[in-house]
Amino acid sequence: MVNKDSFQRLKLTIRGAVQGVGFRPFVFRLAQRLGLQGFVCNTAGGVIVEVEGDEPLLRDFLLKISCEAPERAAMASVEPVFIEAVGHRGFEIRESREGAVDTWVSPDIAMCDDCRQEIADPSNRRFAYPFTNCMHCGPRYSMIERLPYDRVNTSMKQFKMCDACQREYDDPLARRFHAQPNACAACGPRVALWDGSGRVLAKDGEAIAAAVAAILDGKIVAVKGIGGFHLLVDAASDTAVMRLRERKRRFAKPLALMFPDLASVKTACVVVPLEERLLISPQAPIVLLRRVAGDVIAASVAPGNPYWGVMLPYSPLHQLLLEGVGRAVVATSGNIAEETICIDAREALKRLEDIADIFLVHDRPILRPVDDSVVRVICDTEQVIRRARGYAPLPVMVDDDMLPALAVGGHLKNAVALARGKDVFISSHIGDLETVPSNEAFQRSIDDMGTLLDIKPEHVVCDAHPDYYSTYYAQGLGIPVVTVQHHQAHVLACMADNGLSAPVLGVSWDGSGYGPDGTVWGGEFFSVNDKDMQRLACFEPFYLPGGEAAVREPRRALLGALFTAMGERIFEDRYRPYLSGFKDEELHLLRQMLVKRVNVPLTSSVGRRFDALAALVGLGHVNQFEGQAAMALEFILPEQVPRDAYSFRISGREAGRPYIIQAPVWDEVLEDMERQKSVAQISAKFHNMLVEVMVWAAQSSGMRHVVLTGGCFQNRYLSEHAVKRLREEGFKPFWHQRIPPNDGGLALGQIMAAHRVRISL
Repeated sequence: MVNKDSFQRLKLTIRGAVQGVGFRPFVFRLAQRLGLQGFVCNTAGGVIVEVEGDEPLLRDFLLKISCEAPERAAMASVEPVFIEAVGHRGFEIRESREGAVDTWVSPDIAMCDDCRQEIADPSNRRFAYPFTNCMHCGPRYSMIERLPYDRVNTSMKQFKMCDACQREYDDPLARRFHAQPNACAACGPRVALWDGSGRVLAKDGEAIAAAVAAILDGKIVAVKGIGGFHLLVDAASDTAVMRLRERKRRFAKPLALMFPDLASVKTACVVVPLEERLLISPQAPIVLLRRVAGDVIAASVAPGNPYWGVMLPYSPLHQLLLEGVGRAVVATSGNIAEETICIDAREALKRLEDIADIFLVHDRPILRPVDDSVVRVICDTEQVIRRARGYAPLPVMVDDDMLPALAVGGHLKNAVALARGKDVFISSHIGDLETVPSNEAFQRSIDDMGTLLDIKPEHVVCDAHPDYYSTYYAQGLGIPVVTVQHHQAHVLACMADNGLSAPVLGVSWDGSGYGPDGTVWGGEFFSVNDKDMQRLACFEPFYLPGGEAAVREPRRALLGALFTAMGERIFEDRYRPYLSGFKDEELHLLRQMLVKRVNVPLTSSVGRRFDALAALVGLGHVNQFEGQAAMALEFILPEQVPRDAYSFRISGREAGRPYIIQAPVWDEVLEDMERQKSVAQISAKFHNMLVEVMVWAAQSSGMRHVVLTGGCFQNRYLSEHAVKRLREEGFKPFWHQRIPPNDGGLALGQIMAAHRVRISL
């Protein structure tokens, strides 16, 4: 009998050229070698692998799948998820599952090693050609007009292959057999360097060399890549980085970095094996890596942040640029803050004219914007923070057949989803629906996915918030609408991500979400069974002076939290030092708002509690980007975090009402400050208190499975310490892996909520 407490199950969905190349025998031998139980099976949409065993062996198996695969295997995507063991015995190659070929579109794939060697070889006809690709790599999703995936249905249709490329395309034994983007310098796309008016300054190799020289000279270069424009500057130059920040109006938020190669990454960052696998994977996302001391990168790239967001060159054009520069560059999205990424060269001239000095462009049309994905390692597993290039629009496979449906996600970090059968297709990251261009991009993404995948939804699912743009859109489609409470959608998304069914305890913590009682939720515990979800507990609501203004100003969250806990005495002289972020006239006005209950909605949000504490200890009174103050609290934690925690109080549960959790007890925090406890100590006690609240909720729920979801669980220490403590107390915690814990995962949860409604009728 397998001990399910010590064993885990790793499920892999592998897509690409992995059938008919000896892949299943390779998996069989690898599993046998490591002593793992399970199976491998071909399906219409790819290869499914399930292995069970001790966790370290499963992680070793995951790394070896990528490093030791058969030479002719080309993995377009490897999506791992660690789930509960079911007791497999032995390892077998199962019969292929029959069925129609799934209608799915490959994501854009990073350049393979073979193509990388070709562009570096002066004797090869593709030497230094910036659009080299093959069956194993290159653009896909960003260039497909419609299915089937044939060249005439892509943005490459305008480029007629030369005789040499055509022979490769027609040769079943060649690496470019039916590679739709196939091209070379004689017949394919070309690059050019433009000034701000669109005048051609150079072409081909000379254009790339001139762009390299401009970067080294401190200039901002807009580069048209695979899924849109990047803005590139020398990451070693504080002057260049600050100029980019000022022009882009991104004054504090961390900027992504692109390094020439893995060796150069390791001079600036700590890289563990799983992080290395992610960096060199076909998805090639931005990976959050802990930085090391040194002056290789300008401090202004990510001020006050112990992590760099790092990626490697994933296209031949980026590879050639980075080889020329010879060191890391900032590679941030080609847009102004809050706008969508530019994909058209002429459009970029207009939208980026006040940012970029010159433009490196090409003549292959980009059909849809695809931003860079962001991934980090949490609890020794990969967690997708932003799902885009390399991942979208691959589906998440679920157990039940679903009716065709559209889910429109939330308001921030928006992504939409389309469901059909057992597949939920999730769009590339769209962004915040705060501007007209963003709203237009949202609509285009829905129309585009529906057409590309040939899915006509029978109903649409949206957030319960009545004022979200996505809600307005859903209500105007003329098909049945299902509304889903924000935090319940988070819980169901995490359950689907982990292949879990009820019963579970759902812990859903974030900045805000519309509550059916008219308050702002964000610190929720749900008891989930097959039929419904009950709000088991929540944090005690506090007043939020100015509503949305308090999201931008943590000092307002602080004022509201202290006023709710202590009343008007917080305006006495003793407490004035804690409210130093306000001018006297501001404080007077906010006091009147609180006393008269004018524009001071109540919130149970954990995210706003992070903000309040950060403002109290002086880490930030005003956010320059979402989550800035909360991140500062995480980043100030000591390397060895002590176990002591603030206390919390529980109000007994009444009929039909949840437990109320009062935490933190603000008098305790103020007392620590008066005793001159360090900010790091206070932050540690706050984080630990939140974890102990989770342990209490798990014990009170009577449920063994606990899912952790919502934007607060992007906090690495909070997530890892919660997992550790829950396991110590005998619970089975689950967290997000393939789907973002933030609002980028809402659409999946909305789909699952609508399905629950249908099957319960």
